[in-house]
Amino acid sequence: MKILVLCFILGALTMGCSNITSREKTALGGAAAGALVGQALGGDSKSTLIGAGIGALGGAAVDNYQNTGNILGD
Repeated sequence: MKILVLCFILGALTMGCSNITSREKTALGGAAAGALVGQALGGDSKSTLIGAGIGALGGAAVDNYQNTGNILGD
């Protein structure tokens, strides 16, 4: 039952992300990766949130670099 609820929630979240920008997609991916790394290294909620924040900023910076050639923007 828990798996079914988790699949439903993940499906609903991905349907809501169909019209986001490239920067938002990359930041979201970075946040997810950062959260996983933060949880693996720290093992608590604080580390997970810090990792997600750093990952989101990193993801947005990578997208900005790919689109403009400059990390900090125009």
